[in-house]
Amino acid sequence: MGKKKNKPKKISAKKERYAKFRKEKPSSLTVTMPDLTEEQVQQRRRDQQEIDNFWRHYRRPPQRFVSERKAKSKR
Repeated sequence: MGKKKNKPKKISAKKERYAKFRKEKPSSLTVTMPDLTEEQVQQRRRDQQEIDNFWRHYRRPPQRFVSERKAKSKR
């Protein structure tokens, strides 16, 4: 067995050519919500209350039995 020689790593010409188009991406994005007007704040609050009320009073319909065998055993 021969010794490994320490050769510099070969860089492909294509990678080198297109490296200028690759931009560094920030590790974390900082998203800030825009300031809302008073009217928008009230509308959002109303919408949130309606959603909360819906989930508070929402009753799921009873499950339907898909399998006939299960439906027969329930009778």
